[in-house]
Amino acid sequence: MSDLIKILSWNVNGLRACGNKGHFAAWLDTHGPDIAALQEVRATPEQLPEALRQPPGYVAHFNAAEQLGYSGVGTFSKRAPDAVEVGLFKKYDLEGRFLMTRYGALTIVNGYFPNGNGKERDNSRIPYKLGFYRAVHRRLVKAMKAGERILVMGDFNTAHTELDLARPKQNVKTSGFTPTEREELDQWVAAGWVDTFRHFEPGPDHYSWWSQRLGARERNVGWRIDYVFASPGAMPFVREAMIQKDVLGSDHCPVGVIVDAAIMDGRSNGTSGEGEGEAGR
Repeated sequence: MSDLIKILSWNVNGLRACGNKGHFAAWLDTHGPDIAALQEVRATPEQLPEALRQPPGYVAHFNAAEQLGYSGVGTFSKRAPDAVEVGLFKKYDLEGRFLMTRYGALTIVNGYFPNGNGKERDNSRIPYKLGFYRAVHRRLVKAMKAGERILVMGDFNTAHTELDLARPKQNVKTSGFTPTEREELDQWVAAGWVDTFRHFEPGPDHYSWWSQRLGARERNVGWRIDYVFASPGAMPFVREAMIQKDVLGSDHCPVGVIVDAAIMDGRSNGTSGEGEGEAGR
């Protein structure tokens, strides 16, 4: 095994569309992630062609939404996971937003965090979104405090600070940058989770999502809403964090980390939660 492991996360905005354009296969071939967490797969495994459902050299697991063509996550890995947990709570599992895999002492949480926009773009889904944040946090808090090595990655649908979007003043009432959503990420950081990209790069103009209108990506008018958060037990193994802004195929680009392979070594009892309630941290 290499001394380093590459772990990447990408909201593909439809795996079939991304795959049909050749972007997904090219990304796997070029960057060769050891583990790849995908969000917004928008397909059941049965709907995917074999080249996308089971790319050569990878083992894949999925959590698909009940509504066809919507949401869904998938995790691809060169090494078969030692354990797989699909889903969180029923009201979130209907949308296929949570998939947890374990590789030795390392736990990977692949999350597609909800957008707070309702059907009328009225921020009416923010309570649902915050509930998902808190449910994921509660699922992991005991293991995190016990020192387990956990990476939580995916599309968090929130720009944490003013550095994380090009036009903060214009978006304070927009879902993804409202104070209540940003405060939720404050709570994660206060609890000990580390935003791996910001650990290495404190500067502005680094984004992972761009509107598909008005040439926003070409002008780099974007938002950083895709993250890899590391638990205190995992962070000492993280060597590098990146945003792959030049990777095309989606309105998001991949983000990720390079970690020491020793992160998988040692015994792990799995990632245990603290019951099934959503209140508390």
